[in-house]
Amino acid sequence: MNTNYTAMRERPRRLLLCLDGVPYELIRQARQRGLFDRFHEPSRLLSPFPTMTNVALSTMFKASAPAGYESLYFDCERREMRGGIGKYVGRRTADKIPSSYMDRLDYQEPLHFEFLIYVAPEKIWQTDFSRFRQCLRAHAPAQDFFAFLKSTDGLLHIRGAEELNVALERLNELLRGVMKEYGQDTEIVLFSDHGMNLIENRRVSLRTHLRSCGYEFSHNLRGASASRIAVPAFGLCGYAAIYSLNDEVAEKVADNLTELEGVDFSICRKEDSVVVKSAQGEARILRKVRDEETFYRYQRIAGDPLKLQPTVKRMKEWFDAEDYAPEDVWYEQTGDHSYPDVLANLYGALFDSRVRHTANLLVSFKDGYYYGAKAFSYLAPRLRATHGNALSPSSNAFLMSTHRTFPATVRAKEANSILC
Repeated sequence: MNTNYTAMRERPRRLLLCLDGVPYELIRQARQRGLFDRFHEPSRLLSPFPTMTNVALSTMFKASAPAGYESLYFDCERREMRGGIGKYVGRRTADKIPSSYMDRLDYQEPLHFEFLIYVAPEKIWQTDFSRFRQCLRAHAPAQDFFAFLKSTDGLLHIRGAEELNVALERLNELLRGVMKEYGQDTEIVLFSDHGMNLIENRRVSLRTHLRSCGYEFSHNLRGASASRIAVPAFGLCGYAAIYSLNDEVAEKVADNLTELEGVDFSICRKEDSVVVKSAQGEARILRKVRDEETFYRYQRIAGDPLKLQPTVKRMKEWFDAEDYAPEDVWYEQTGDHSYPDVLANLYGALFDSRVRHTANLLVSFKDGYYYGAKAFSYLAPRLRATHGNALSPSSNAFLMSTHRTFPATVRAKEANSILC
């Protein structure tokens, strides 16, 4: 970010600092201990589902959509898996940049740090913080600066909240030094891309279960039958993306997944609606636009898979003759729900091109469960925290500033005007 605001004097110079994976709750607790006391109250920044870095930051900065949810993804045009571990080998070249938001970064850790954090976590986060400070000192003092501290994510995964709190204390000291050096001429905006559950997680038996249901896992679906599916397995996260022959097959897979321990719910497309299936029932999410205003409908088929019936009762006066209510009302009523802003979030996950190659089926696991590459489990034999699902711990990132107060809740798609 190279805008010269000392010359323009339209606003203070801005230091954007993104802490990968740090949840709202940990920042709230840190402030109760006296940390970050020169910042205004933090807001909950709602990360889109799946709650993954590239999905979140490309949305927050209105940047280009990444190819997939992670480095290993399924290419819907080639009908095969692409990417993978090679994206983390060597230097960060143009082909290893998942989204244009990265063009804005003035600092991020070297690629190999993303794996070394699992080998030497204390050394890596300390080095990451020091490199950021050195880079900031070398930057032109009249220009905005955008840094992404990624080591916080790996630190939480492998060591949990206790070690992350140590890092937050160090960051608090570091930022006090920045404030002393630059004063009121620099606004610091501290935020995260997504949250994190803070409990120990175990692998969900996704492959074993679906194989027992008659499905075959494949790296490509060219000429595929209805029994073949592709499921990229990379980071150890609380969601899964499943690709199938078509949406009809995806709905059948969703039916099979309702029986699997650890699955919270699955979503798939059915014409212009989103079908939600879980052990608690089935529902549809429908969207319509009228006079440039967006409306959503929650149609329960059986049970209440998204736990929205109490909310629906409170919203009676807002429904039209077809049981649609305005998007803003749904947001107001569900911003602090266990699935924040759930209707717009889940509908957007399948219809709003958050990635270029959208899955036929997205699975949100319960907190305490993850799916990913089995090889990575050896790097993190005890996964003390993770993210990816649609529940509030992973959805609730945070946002706060030294100069401004923000609304209590901010959607990711609304963040660009605040951050830039």
